[in-house]
Amino acid sequence: MGSADKPNLQQKRRRKRRISAGVGPQNRTMSTRIPIASHDDPRLAPYRELVHSRDTRPSGLFVAEGEKLVERLLASSFEAESVLVAERLAERIAATAPPHVPLYVVSASLIRDVVGYNFHRGVMACGRRRLTLSVEDLIEPPEAPRRLVICPAPNDAENLGGIIRSAAAFGVDALVISDRSLDPFSRRVLRVSMGAAFTLPIVESRDLLADVRRLQSEGGIETFATVLEEAEPLESVTPPKRWALVFGGEGDGLSSEWTSACRHRVTIPMRHGVDSLNVSVAAGIFLHRFTGDESAAGR
Repeated sequence: MGSADKPNLQQKRRRKRRISAGVGPQNRTMSTRIPIASHDDPRLAPYRELVHSRDTRPSGLFVAEGEKLVERLLASSFEAESVLVAERLAERIAATAPPHVPLYVVSASLIRDVVGYNFHRGVMACGRRRLTLSVEDLIEPPEAPRRLVICPAPNDAENLGGIIRSAAAFGVDALVISDRSLDPFSRRVLRVSMGAAFTLPIVESRDLLADVRRLQSEGGIETFATVLEEAEPLESVTPPKRWALVFGGEGDGLSSEWTSACRHRVTIPMRHGVDSLNVSVAAGIFLHRFTGDESAAGR
């Protein structure tokens, strides 16, 4: 089988999710509802004081808020630890939640007390973090196309969520990010990305610059720094077979260290005195240009 016939990373993940889904809806057993009345119940620990929790890495868990995100988590290849639901939604959520996932049913006031803020969506779920890909997975096989997004230092959760959503929408193979940066599985990032992190592979690197240099030298990845000046206009760029777009943080952009590390510089020409775009908006424009018709074809 030629390299063009090999399934890409996104196709492999979609196939895995279909297999892991297992039982069809016509054979589904309704999830058992477990009433909880105490704020101090230890089973509620992952949901407690979420208003103060922005980095979920130490616990190995994350929380998805709202019916749509919970639905997408349960349909993904991530393991769901539990679902917390208000009484008014319990019957509907029980009919769709997998039978092996505990469904904790509480009053609306108890949810508010547990999470530490006014929560009106009525349902949230706790998932378990896991590694999706490594740098080695992005290097091999060297003949396969590769489309990557690299974010050295994202400084705003909404922007990171928007970049993740755009990257998934345009068929990017993976997001590569530092394991000390903003958490891509924080509840705010997940909410803005609409759960795209459940389908977009994410590599969290301990030494991002060193790993990017490996992608360049061993993987043949052409890196493009997205900058405001002294760069090639986006419309004149012909994307190579294996590329990575590198995005800076809102306001500060990319550091000189990162622009020097990238082999190319690319920019979006501006008019009418506008000097820059929001980074998540710019990411969507860059990705549309770099992926061309492949994203629309469901690459």
